[in-house]
Amino acid sequence: MSDRPEEAKTDARLQALEGLLALPAAELRPTLNTVGQLISELLKADKVDIFLIDMSTQCLVAAGTSDTPMARLQKALGLDRLQLANGGRAVQVYETEEPFMTGRQEEDPQELPGIKHRLGVRSSLMVPLPIGMETRGVVGVSSARNDFFTESDLHFLRAVAHWVGLVAHRVELVQELTNLAVKQARRAAAEELITVLAHDMANYLLPLQARIQLIQRRAARNQSAEDLRDADGAASSLRSLTRLIQDLLDVGRLDQGLFTLRPQPVDVAGLAREVGSTANTPAHPVHYRGPEELVMVVDPERLRQALENLVANALKHSPPGLPVGVDVQMQQRPEGPWTRLAVTDQGPGIPPERFSTLFERFARGPGSTGLGIGLFLARRIAEAHGGTLEVTSKPGEGTRFELALPEAPTASG
Repeated sequence: MSDRPEEAKTDARLQALEGLLALPAAELRPTLNTVGQLISELLKADKVDIFLIDMSTQCLVAAGTSDTPMARLQKALGLDRLQLANGGRAVQVYETEEPFMTGRQEEDPQELPGIKHRLGVRSSLMVPLPIGMETRGVVGVSSARNDFFTESDLHFLRAVAHWVGLVAHRVELVQELTNLAVKQARRAAAEELITVLAHDMANYLLPLQARIQLIQRRAARNQSAEDLRDADGAASSLRSLTRLIQDLLDVGRLDQGLFTLRPQPVDVAGLAREVGSTANTPAHPVHYRGPEELVMVVDPERLRQALENLVANALKHSPPGLPVGVDVQMQQRPEGPWTRLAVTDQGPGIPPERFSTLFERFARGPGSTGLGIGLFLARRIAEAHGGTLEVTSKPGEGTRFELALPEAPTASG
């Protein structure tokens, strides 16, 4: 008969642990508040805190608390945020990952005065809180009475902390998946809108191009240098707009599986030299280095598209007066001959944190004015040819994009 109260306590605690895992994976704070209240009622505690570390402020923050008078007073006193630099028993448990138990908190010289005297805490249990593979906080239980908790309570709280960690980890994973789904849905809607807009804009380009060509011919016939210069400038801007719209439409074709190649023998060296010559200006020179002729089987329009995007990107990040390099070279690899086309600039380089998203669609760096699709398409064009597009860059030392294509070309010159 004497064992029945202890058995009832054990059963209640097991049911509480089962209830923790049954909590819905919703938002983190409401879930942890529910956990705090459940533990408080089970242990008859005056306060339960689930502290999580906030690395940005170096604080333990009470992300979940019991709905009790002591907990509400704690918040009013600002003791729901504990600076690591200020020490205290909760901070000690977090940093050492060792549990703590006392029934005489008011006599503890290492506890914060506000907790001992203003909150009136007399008994405490504190255990580290593991979430995932690391300690991310502390679970603390407090009472206003001395010698209130037992070793059995401490053992139970350690089990609770592991279960709370599982609950918190599950909530975080659900939130991450939800955020990812929302982000993907927004991106899909934006991409569809952009593709439709690009298609509509493309319908206006041919008549606009025809008008500009008429103006160019008229200016040339009338020997009007000023009108001819303006018409040539408009034609250059129209070519840039045409390339941008073509890139946007190709993004949609990739998604729909309609992106195709039309390979044929092409003088890759001549194509690279032409791209560099077209982009060359006195303020931003483009220098070609390579053979006079190098023929291989590729899709000339797609390769031109990739090179134009790489050169445009290099020019955008090059200081005035410093050249951009376009280099073409054959390479002998174990699997056979390859052709390497490299575009280099002497700009500020790429920050290391940008490398992971550099070739993603619509990825833009600080100060970028483009849509962030040029590098994405250039790599996909390289991959469609069975090749690669890689980048090497260091801050302050410029950037090098290297497009490598397989198959044996015929070189001469």
